[in-house]
Amino acid sequence: MILRFSSIGDIVLTTPVVRALKTQISNVEVHYATKQQFVGVLEHNPHITRLHALQKNQSLSSFAHTLKQERFDFVVDLHNNLRTRLIKWRLGVKSAAFPKLNLAKWLYVHFKKPMPVQHIVERYMQAASPLGAVLDNDGLDFFIPAAQRLAITDLPPSFASGFVAFAIGGQHATKRLPANKIIEFALVLNQPIAFLGGPEDKPIAEEVLMALRAHNSSQTYIHGCGVWNLNQSASVLDLATLVLTHDTAMMHIAAALNKKIVAVWGNTSPELGMYPYKATHVNVQNMQLSCRPCSKIGFKACPKKHFKCMQDLHITPQIIDVNQSE
Repeated sequence: MILRFSSIGDIVLTTPVVRALKTQISNVEVHYATKQQFVGVLEHNPHITRLHALQKNQSLSSFAHTLKQERFDFVVDLHNNLRTRLIKWRLGVKSAAFPKLNLAKWLYVHFKKPMPVQHIVERYMQAASPLGAVLDNDGLDFFIPAAQRLAITDLPPSFASGFVAFAIGGQHATKRLPANKIIEFALVLNQPIAFLGGPEDKPIAEEVLMALRAHNSSQTYIHGCGVWNLNQSASVLDLATLVLTHDTAMMHIAAALNKKIVAVWGNTSPELGMYPYKATHVNVQNMQLSCRPCSKIGFKACPKKHFKCMQDLHITPQIIDVNQSE
């Protein structure tokens, strides 16, 4: 049993562990427990024998009772919080959890003491190492069902010669470029752009498209924010020649699809160990701020009120030449 309840990006980052367990251990069933709203991230993964969904109003006791009927031999805890500890206690079988490095992250955020140089995928794998599983160097997985895959013919004709997928969303405001910077970056890209995001990103996408069309009416821009679902958006990433994204789930999905990525960092930092895994990428970040990173996750607004980690970012064709950076 693998335990990881949230969220989309973190779940995608667990897929090398899933694959290693399934392909490296003979005659094994790999089960995965997550929240109901994230089942879609995993339901098409061929390495998972069975998914177990924690329902919105389901008690932890009830969920643990259901899991116990499966008689698992081992639990791989890739969340390592109070909830998963309680489940492991109820199951009463051997288990291992990945190191969260909470103290190291706290020291890095508050005192800028360097973090250990280790991607979180490598830490996740430590929880599976008692079973003999090791990283296979094949990166992340994300499986798009054929019925939800968009084709290049579903996009404007100008996109057929190549386009940029620009993922403008993000759970926390301090991880997202403001509208004026999205416009600035888009103008530098100077090619067709598909803007991606959720329903909450639709207003800013429409604001950005209006400004871009007023500036350059000959360029093609579209947005699927609140229009395309996760798998459809992932298929647009897969069609793109370049992905520009914040530190969000779309960055990790793009890495799973082996895309060239320009990763834009605001209040967080790739040094926290969650940069694009096994994907060609360049990190765009403000290295001149003593206040950054100010959080390992993000805030609703800049604590310093200036938001220089995003507002002072500038992008050039040279910066986004991903072929020159790794």
